[in-house]
Amino acid sequence: MILSLRILVIEDDPRLLELLRKGLWEHGHLVMTTANGREGLQLGIQHNFDVIILDIRLPELDGYQIAAGLRTNGCSTPVLMLTALDMEDDIIRGLDLGADGYMTKPFSFRELLVRIHSLARRANAPSAEVHCAGLTIDPIQRKVFHSGKYISLTRSEFLLLEQLAEHAGNPLSRKDLADHVWGAATPVKRGVLDTLVNSLRRKLDSPFRHSLIKTVRGLGYCLQDGSEMVQKQNT
Repeated sequence: MILSLRILVIEDDPRLLELLRKGLWEHGHLVMTTANGREGLQLGIQHNFDVIILDIRLPELDGYQIAAGLRTNGCSTPVLMLTALDMEDDIIRGLDLGADGYMTKPFSFRELLVRIHSLARRANAPSAEVHCAGLTIDPIQRKVFHSGKYISLTRSEFLLLEQLAEHAGNPLSRKDLADHVWGAATPVKRGVLDTLVNSLRRKLDSPFRHSLIKTVRGLGYCLQDGSEMVQKQNT
């Protein structure tokens, strides 16, 4: 069964914009397009889309500003950045500002369709709060509380913590964590994940006295589920 989606495409290359519009329409999707960044932001806020495909280099507002503006205005529609910018810093910046996926040009239209459907399914999946080791994690609003205190996290920090919490007490490899945060198709160096873990640790452990995230030598990281921390405090 083909899932028909409402898709907004924000792209200033007229040829590519038409190719995307026609290709998505031929696959049964309802498509709205614009080549202007400011108009794209307004459309994303005002209408209920299932997925937004977003270029970065746009007139008036760039893709980074649009992604941030959507989230600031409470728009939770999944955003897939589709751009020629392929440097690691570009990718991480886009994802941290609110994008849910990142593809570089030139691209496979078949892969684009897979990514779109994956984002739409993930957005519609039922989610429940996660409670672990003094943490309360709200996956819908992407909010985290530690012992009742609100902890402000970036998008990447939140996704990292979410994955660790879902497997609390069990070690996860660096690859599994990186794939969850940035996507398996996104090239991110190993050191970037370690830097992200350190940033998350600083926010979670201060001003608390114990460390929640444990380094598992030769593998990756593990979120302690609480029992191990209690044992350490009692010894």
